[in-house]
Amino acid sequence: MQLLRSSINPVLLPDPTSDWETYNVFNPAVILSQGLFHMFYRAQGLDWISRIGYAVSEDGFTWNRLRQPILVPQDASDARGVEDPRVTAIGNEFIMAYTAYGTQPRGAGQIGITPMFARSQNLVRWERIGPLVTGEDSKDHLVFPRKFGGAYLAFHRRTPVIWSASSNDLIHWSEEQMKPVFGIRPENGWDSVQVGSAGVPIETDYGWLFFYHAYDRFHTYRLGVCMLEQEDPTAVIHRPKEPIFEPNELWELRGDVPNVVFSCANVLVGDEVYVYYGGADHVIGLATAKLSDLIDFARFG
Repeated sequence: MQLLRSSINPVLLPDPTSDWETYNVFNPAVILSQGLFHMFYRAQGLDWISRIGYAVSEDGFTWNRLRQPILVPQDASDARGVEDPRVTAIGNEFIMAYTAYGTQPRGAGQIGITPMFARSQNLVRWERIGPLVTGEDSKDHLVFPRKFGGAYLAFHRRTPVIWSASSNDLIHWSEEQMKPVFGIRPENGWDSVQVGSAGVPIETDYGWLFFYHAYDRFHTYRLGVCMLEQEDPTAVIHRPKEPIFEPNELWELRGDVPNVVFSCANVLVGDEVYVYYGGADHVIGLATAKLSDLIDFARFG
């Protein structure tokens, strides 16, 4: 199966009148709350530093955005940007997982990339609450939308494998509680070099519908799905061999980074899933599919 592109794509474009989102808007998180779609997107402007902007929509297609970003770099650990958010709702709290890209590494290691978290009660003001790990090449992280055994469950990427992690408070993440979930398939082509989480998993009667991205030796990014165990999402029930989405439109094939569809959001809207994605690291697109079709493919594809 393949996702169906929206007829009004792209749904969000750079703003040439802005200094911070002049060149690129891409890789958004989107969450549906109190009847509105809330988008948190990565933007790059005149200084090429990534910031996170906010937009709101009634229908998920047309967006009104704030004139200023809601999350910006604050010190050397994220001086090059705050990137690729994924937003989860648990109870009355919203949790944002985002990547800090710094000029100096955070912690004892030598890597300036750090998987960070922030929390909010209103989706506009965010409190930063610290990293998942430090000093290693880890990103593409997210938090599941419910707890397991009273603990938060997160996925993150330790190149080239997706790992799980758990925490009671989103601050302390024990290495002993981390383990690999799945990695690349060298024989499979499209997911043979790198894999990472896409948007927040969707719980179904058959398990967790998990979206992920991958790229091949030609550095073409595609999207895939798999089904995870309901009470132990670290266990993969089935992982289809074929992707569900790949670059095809001109604005997906050409941009700041060519041949890329990269998603941080797959939102359940009635019986459909809205997949928001960055096209070639330049603009934001929307593709959809029936939830039932995605479930069938993830289970049997």
